[in-house]
Amino acid sequence: MPLAYWCVLITAILPIAIVSFAKAGGGGDNHDPRAGIDSLPDRQRRGYFAHLNAYENFPFFAVAVVVAVTMGAPIHIVNILAVIYVALRIAHALLYIGNIPTARSLVFLAGYLVNIAIFVLPAFK
Repeated sequence: MPLAYWCVLITAILPIAIVSFAKAGGGGDNHDPRAGIDSLPDRQRRGYFAHLNAYENFPFFAVAVVVAVTMGAPIHIVNILAVIYVALRIAHALLYIGNIPTARSLVFLAGYLVNIAIFVLPAFK
């Protein structure tokens, strides 16, 4: 199985890891888990928003990897780009939580461009 597919699994799990930080120590009510988001401390609230962003960006990455692999893109390049994407998504979450918006936006853009590169890679084989 290509490394890129493992990267898809990692990015599928990443939002859960991020939200675990966001909700750590918050008590919360499992009957209405989103009710307390506004009362979280700033850092944890940003973690929750990073969690949502990770979910929002997952489908494009997963589809890009599947398209690239099934359309015969060079697997070693797909693997390298997928690992870069995972690193960028982790950096994005950390920058979001750390309240470093300009760097976060640049990292987001880099991840988006990596996704596009993965998706169009088969056109250049």
